Amino acid sequence: MKKAALIGIILLVAVISTACINNFAVRDLNNKAMNYMAKGDYSQAIERLKSSLDLDASVFETHYNLAIAYTKAEDYKNAVNEYKKALEIKPNDADTYYSLATAENNLAVDMIQGRVRMDINDNLYTAKAEDVNFDEKYVPSEKEQAFIDELKEATIQTYQKYLELKPDAVEKEEIERLIERIQNPDEVKTEAEE
Repeated sequence: MKKAALIGIILLVAVISTACINNFAVRDLNNKAMNYMAKGDYSQAIERLKSSLDLDASVFETHYNLAIAYTKAEDYKNAVNEYKKALEIKPNDADTYYSLATAENNLAVDMIQGRVRMDINDNLYTAKAEDVNFDEKYVPSEKEQAFIDELKEATIQTYQKYLELKPDAVEKEEIERLIERIQNPDEVKTEAEE
């Protein structure tokens, strides 16, 4: 009986020690990632945050910061995925909804312009610089256009969720105009046209 209790205590101490070490390592990696982001080195920040997730994938801040790093690196596909993972952990975080909607919209724009494309297996990839001709309008494939339409709808819903969670948002009118432009791109003049 005493041996079983002693073994139980030893196991408990080992589990708690491991958790504390992981927690410290996660915080350390996150802090290093934030330093890299402050310097504009997003690839190093992304690597640190991914390592942090390998240790503990349940930390909201790690997913959120990784999504921000992807956003800053203009990798909106991965940013969208990480914002969604952050929302699984903290489903009512208004700022995450705002950031997710922005990333969804930016991904749609990149696809409309041909910077991000879809391969035959429906995987998104970044087009090579020499394949993107900004002098000509890119025409997305039917599958790409369907995905763009899904992204636009998701953007609208995500911005609406943000406004639902933060009804007094400072940028409320700006978001409402953006939603209107997404819903009716041919009817709403851009600010440059006005």
